[in-house]
Amino acid sequence: MLRTRTLGAATMVALLLSTTAVLANDIVIAGGRVIDPETGLDAVRNVAIEGDKIVAISEFPLEGDVVIDATGHVVSPGFIDLHSHGQNIGDYRMQVIQGVTTALELESGIVPVSDWYEDQATKNLPMNYGASAGWTHSRIATFSDTDPLATAAFFTDAQGRTDWKQDIASAEQSERIMSLLEQGLKDGALGIGVNAGYAPGFGHKEYYALAELAKKYNVPTYTHVRYASNTEPQSSFEAIQELISLAAITGAHMHLCHINSTSLSDIKATMALVEEAQAQGINVTTEAYPYGAASTVVGAAMFSGPDWRDRMDSTANNFQLGADRMTEDELADYQANKPGTFIVWHFLDEADPAALSLLDVSVTNPATAIASDSVLWSYFDENGNILLYEGDEWPLPDNVFSHPRSTGAYTKILRSYVRERGVLSLSEAIRKMSLLPAQTLEDSVPQMRTKGRLQVGMDADIVVFDPATVADLATFENANQPTVGVQTVIVNGGFSVRDGELVLDAPNGRAIRNVVAD
Repeated sequence: MLRTRTLGAATMVALLLSTTAVLANDIVIAGGRVIDPETGLDAVRNVAIEGDKIVAISEFPLEGDVVIDATGHVVSPGFIDLHSHGQNIGDYRMQVIQGVTTALELESGIVPVSDWYEDQATKNLPMNYGASAGWTHSRIATFSDTDPLATAAFFTDAQGRTDWKQDIASAEQSERIMSLLEQGLKDGALGIGVNAGYAPGFGHKEYYALAELAKKYNVPTYTHVRYASNTEPQSSFEAIQELISLAAITGAHMHLCHINSTSLSDIKATMALVEEAQAQGINVTTEAYPYGAASTVVGAAMFSGPDWRDRMDSTANNFQLGADRMTEDELADYQANKPGTFIVWHFLDEADPAALSLLDVSVTNPATAIASDSVLWSYFDENGNILLYEGDEWPLPDNVFSHPRSTGAYTKILRSYVRERGVLSLSEAIRKMSLLPAQTLEDSVPQMRTKGRLQVGMDADIVVFDPATVADLATFENANQPTVGVQTVIVNGGFSVRDGELVLDAPNGRAIRNVVAD
């Protein structure tokens, strides 16, 4: 009997060892500084991933089929971008290499929404993707009496028309605009994108109807407010006040896009408006990107009217096309003949300490999420025309250009705001780039409740970076310079960046949609 018991114990030990080997995790991230912004964890830990979930976070060694040595590195939830216009494969790649694991087109949005999601699902995308229902697309289609197309070109090609930008919609037109948006919500859109800065002449009743529709479907609006001006009337302050008043009246969640560029130099007053609204329980959220320059089409409505230069403290020299600033003659030519051309527009000089401090007011505010407002990559053809780059070459071709925020917004936060200037702590920066964006959406998008966190049971969307070397290299003169210092990016448990290199054609991205589509 004694011998039988001894053999039984030995067999049991062997079985346990065998089970341990079989249950080895798919991936273990070992020895990194793990930061979870929700629980406050900030310590050296080992993280195990099985399938698409985080299954263990431990002080003790963990076994894995693949082990990543994260010694000296930070292990963070993947960054979530609420404002990403670049939705081609090259755009996604330039985002994921800086740690973005979810990129959402919310400000402009798109219609038809179902077409867009179906098209994205056919691609090998390295990160999660999603979009709102696009109000400007709906307006363009309605005023031009056409069917909308789920493309960026549908928006840029319409910049030569002024009716959808400046005219009040008739009752019949309003009905079609709202019908297109409501269908988009039924198809899974993440809310309503209200790019009002591009169509500032729309009616107050139309904006109220948009808020009411968002409340009906329990989704946010994402608004680029209708004015950008330091002076009254029709000031940035007035436009943000309008958004807050609608949120208070309707109870809708209204998200204010890029409060930094919308507010220009009046950011202290507009940020105070948002803080007061939030203190009173009004459901208003906001975001900012860490640059003193915007990117938009040269024919945008805000660059029109007899006094726009004074209102925006701007001349042609504030406009940049490719590597060069524009002249007055070039600006006039492009506005008249190529109004859909994407340009960079400088509104604050970051080299000026006073201007940089104004930018910091928005970026460092605890209520402000970090979003890139990334734009598409463009190039000049042999005839001097500007085309959008939609290819899959990697690295991107040498001749493409964009705004540096398209590949450096998040690593600029880690380099400038955390490491070099110390105006944000590392944990606070990570919260603003991961947890806060997830919380902005999670009431209407249950998928986001398992993102932006580094905890057991959460989605395995993770970035590993070296805090001593992580940096943005992109400049306004040459934005086509990928970020450095990001070692690993994991999306839904799969590698999108490994050993500092992009994993080409990593099919890890998944659609993010609202619950209406379930």
